[in-house]
Amino acid sequence: MGNIFRHTVRLPNPLTEKNVFASALLIITQQTGKMKKLAVILLFFYGLPGFGQYPPVTIPGSEIRKISSKIVTGQEYELHILLPGGYRNNEKKYPVVYLMDAQWDFPLLKSIYGQQYYDGFIPELIIVGVTWGGKNPNPDSLRVRDYTPTNDGRIQSGGADRFLSFMRNELFPFMENNYRADASNRSIMGCSLGGLITLYALFTQPDLFKGYAAASPAISWDKNVLDQYEKKYFDSKPSMPARLFMSFGSVERGLPRFQQLSALMKDRNYPGLQVKSVVLENTGHSGTKSETFGRGIQYIFERPRLKLDNAVLEMYKGFYASDNGSMAEIKIDGLGLIFQFNPSNKYLLYASGGFSFYSDAEYFNLEFKQESGVINGFQLNRYGSSIFYKKIK
Repeated sequence: MGNIFRHTVRLPNPLTEKNVFASALLIITQQTGKMKKLAVILLFFYGLPGFGQYPPVTIPGSEIRKISSKIVTGQEYELHILLPGGYRNNEKKYPVVYLMDAQWDFPLLKSIYGQQYYDGFIPELIIVGVTWGGKNPNPDSLRVRDYTPTNDGRIQSGGADRFLSFMRNELFPFMENNYRADASNRSIMGCSLGGLITLYALFTQPDLFKGYAAASPAISWDKNVLDQYEKKYFDSKPSMPARLFMSFGSVERGLPRFQQLSALMKDRNYPGLQVKSVVLENTGHSGTKSETFGRGIQYIFERPRLKLDNAVLEMYKGFYASDNGSMAEIKIDGLGLIFQFNPSNKYLLYASGGFSFYSDAEYFNLEFKQESGVINGFQLNRYGSSIFYKKIK
């Protein structure tokens, strides 16, 4: 069960006094004839103003929870959780993005989330970065154990089914019992082996997630064994709606294999799955993360742009006022429906439903209200605030 102790996620700081001192001792052992130079080096590090005295940089709005698994026997997992800014101000549930390899990529995704939300491309989300806890965990070996579907001869590899069972039966209930996490709207993303388990989850347990983002997935694992799971997935005629974004770097050695799988998946025309894959120019293995997480999260949460007849749009035209005296006009021009605060502040609106509109210039959503079949106002949701505008003309 989850540890109730919480603290803010702290960015790793490899330059600690202990590391510097240990490195210096190693050099002293190897270079006994250069003691004077080493003394100067040590004095330099320890003479830095405030070296080792100031608190580490932390990630605002984040917290760490710990959960011990009975399925992955004896393993403690550490959850790096980021809640949306408006979480404490309402009771609604939020989509959840589960990130593999949080020990490396949680700060990156947190930054990308802030950018994409500010620009209006995605809704407010809960982000859950999953990594390993316990005493001195070794992510390099543990990710091979948890993220690979088969044993290719390496010690402990092939534990993906157990890890996905942990997610389904322990992690998801923990999040959905302790946070307002929407069980119907989960996504997963990861890089390399994290991308491998992202695709493996899609092919073997498609009910777990609705969105997938795989950066440089390790699709050649165990002689391309992933192809077998893709074939079974295709033969099952999956109907659950889902979106997959995946990428590969143009200078990566496995590029032909990625292009082959991408072409196959696009030709499949899976009933419920939309696939987008890209090759990122002049990019290597680790460099695909930022682009994939950014474009991937956009693609996963991409909203429709419905084409509405002008006769429908005419219903919304008019002047509106809020309780605090703010005025707004809804009008139609050659581009479509326009929301305007003043001559220099206007937004083109896109329809995501009959009464729901949004703008992709920033986080900006309108929900029109009606009474007896007549539009009488709209609710404006913007960066966590919500204001009602009444139609006055």
